[in-house]
Amino acid sequence: MARDRKPAVSDAPNAASLSFEAAIERLQTIVEELEGGSLSLEESIARYEEGVKLSRRLTQTLDQAEKRIERLSTGEGDEPVTEPMELEGEPEDDPKPAAKPAREPAKTERREPDSSAGELPF
Repeated sequence: MARDRKPAVSDAPNAASLSFEAAIERLQTIVEELEGGSLSLEESIARYEEGVKLSRRLTQTLDQAEKRIERLSTGEGDEPVTEPMELEGEPEDDPKPAAKPAREPAKTERREPDSSAGELPF
């Protein structure tokens, strides 16, 4: 019996020409094919390489979209304005930490150790 032949990578659509949603669907198909175990070693390697390229492209697209997210807030005179959204785990634009006010060194009081209790002085 003839095996079901999966389309070769050359038969696959060009990753750059796919929409974001189509690229996700293609990546899901690749994962299913690899998990299915019916591909030859050569086909598996080709699918893996295609999947890595798609994954990198999708990650890059998501990173760019994340940078474009803005928050709607109220400006002067209750006018709506947009400002960049601060995302969790993202460093702030100003790399320098706020200057801390100068502090006087803490004054410590010296106590004589209590030798009768056998405890440490701190």
